[in-house]
Amino acid sequence: MAVVRGLRSAPARTRTGARRPPRPDALPQTPAGARRPRPASAAAASGVLVAAQEIHLAYLLWEPEPGWHWYLVALALPIALAVLGAALVWRGRPRGWQVLAAAAALPLLGVLGLAGLFAALGGGRALPWALLLLVGPLAALVLATRRPVREWTAPRRATRRPRPPRTAARAR
Repeated sequence: MAVVRGLRSAPARTRTGARRPPRPDALPQTPAGARRPRPASAAAASGVLVAAQEIHLAYLLWEPEPGWHWYLVALALPIALAVLGAALVWRGRPRGWQVLAAAAALPLLGVLGLAGLFAALGGGRALPWALLLLVGPLAALVLATRRPVREWTAPRRATRRPRPPRTAARAR
């Protein structure tokens, strides 16, 4: 209480703005107690398979003339994207399935074009091997777009903790 020239004044009400709710907790990346669905594990494994196929292709291109050329550096991006997509799906991070699907679509289109080229040139023994290389990217693409994988990697909303009930004394 303030005393002004011998007079006592009533306590001043504190001026506070609108009461803000407490800060929300950090967003949980996976629901508590949730288990990774089997298709998500299979999608992550097929993403690693796609990365391994791309590494093998990079090795085949590097072997005749060792050194870093533009086409080897260009292959580093899809390899990194496949590993990143597999890791995101494995951990259940938001939109991880989209990264894995994009990482699988790039080599799928490339190998499909290569198989088409081999078929147009007469096939021979290279065509069946090119078609066999379609298995990894196709499996990763199909598994990454399945509903359990999409739900596992869906963005999660922050949930607020329930507020304690207001008592009559606090309701004023």
